[in-house]
Amino acid sequence: MSTRNVQYTCGEANWRKSSRSGDSGQCVEFADVRPTHAAIALRDSKNTPGPALLVSPAAFTAFVTGLTGRG
Repeated sequence: MSTRNVQYTCGEANWRKSSRSGDSGQCVEFADVRPTHAAIALRDSKNTPGPALLVSPAAFTAFVTGLTGRG
């Protein structure tokens, strides 16, 4: 696995979270930033100005599959 550190400002990113998320604030939000960075951005809903983790679309699919058990 390779990693790299990238400075990225998510400015106009369209952040979303699962429709199954409640109002507890314990959520992971995601934004599709493939047009600019070929990645999916993930962030903590409790710290929206904080850092975002950029992952490949394949890694994001594997993450969601692991959470939903549809694999």
